[in-house]
Amino acid sequence: MVSLTLLSTALMGLLVVGTFLAVARIGGQRVPPGADEPVDSYAAMTGRLAEIARTPAVWSIAFVAITLGVGALVVLAVGDFGLVPELSDTLLGVVYAIVGLLLTAFVFLGTYFGTRGRGLGNAHGVAAGSFAAGLVFLLLITIQLLVGVIG
Repeated sequence: MVSLTLLSTALMGLLVVGTFLAVARIGGQRVPPGADEPVDSYAAMTGRLAEIARTPAVWSIAFVAITLGVGALVVLAVGDFGLVPELSDTLLGVVYAIVGLLLTAFVFLGTYFGTRGRGLGNAHGVAAGSFAAGLVFLLLITIQLLVGVIG
């Protein structure tokens, strides 16, 4: 239990440090609109990643990889492969969590891009997406209280 707490603390510390560095880097690069700024390695890398992410082949490959991964986990969890029963239950719980997070991400991103597509800003999109994701979590809690879906 102590090692799990220490691992969690270390990961959260890394997350805080990474967030601080990202915000410091973004804040240091702010320039007035219209000012020409030189293209640094960070801007070049994010531009290249954005270009890659917009190609349909990447989306297709990611979809197939996620589908095969979730399918393999389900088959491993419910199949008779000589696994310890606790491991099978854990794998099934992981599959439920992955599918739930994928659905929540779909709802969040759909709401975000729908809001952005109607001419509103990033903050409006994040607020609408967060509200929609919160509604998904509220629905999950309600279903859990009524039916008992989770363990």
